[in-house]
Amino acid sequence: MAHLIYSMLTSLDGYVEDADGGFAWATPSEEVHAYANDIGASVGTYLYGRRMYETMLFWETAHEVPGIGAVELAWARSWRAAEKVVFSTTLAALRSERTRVERSFDPDAVRAWVAAADRDVAIAGPEIAARAIAAGLVDELHVIVAPVVVGGGKRLFPAGSRLDLRLVEQRGFADGFVALRYAVRGG
Repeated sequence: MAHLIYSMLTSLDGYVEDADGGFAWATPSEEVHAYANDIGASVGTYLYGRRMYETMLFWETAHEVPGIGAVELAWARSWRAAEKVVFSTTLAALRSERTRVERSFDPDAVRAWVAAADRDVAIAGPEIAARAIAAGLVDELHVIVAPVVVGGGKRLFPAGSRLDLRLVEQRGFADGFVALRYAVRGG
């Protein structure tokens, strides 16, 4: 059975981007990236809002970047092979294969997609994830915490988010990043 997984990189103080909209501080080492590749191997579909989709578009052409590493190339292959659904009222053109736009977030439709999926579905981006959390759709969290405090910006969990969690896995890395996997209780 497929799960809906909220998956993000965050600062130690819970931000996915800083007050200036940056997230270069979240660039993982090769070891952390390889781990993310491993846990992402179960994902067959990604759900994004427009801004997260535009950020992730790098992976559509990453294989053309001179000198890109093997770990990054593996992620790019996996990302390009996955289905992508972008929830947006403003996105005019798609710039990636295997991608479609949905003009509104329909929890019943998402629930049906996950139920029919043969591989996990990942959701990324705090606004779209907040809708899934509010609808009781999220089964797991995969959070990679960067060893940095940024002091403000866009929060991993917007105000009003509530989840009761059970720790499934924790792993520390030499560069100070920490990976946390949680199951949602009752999810």
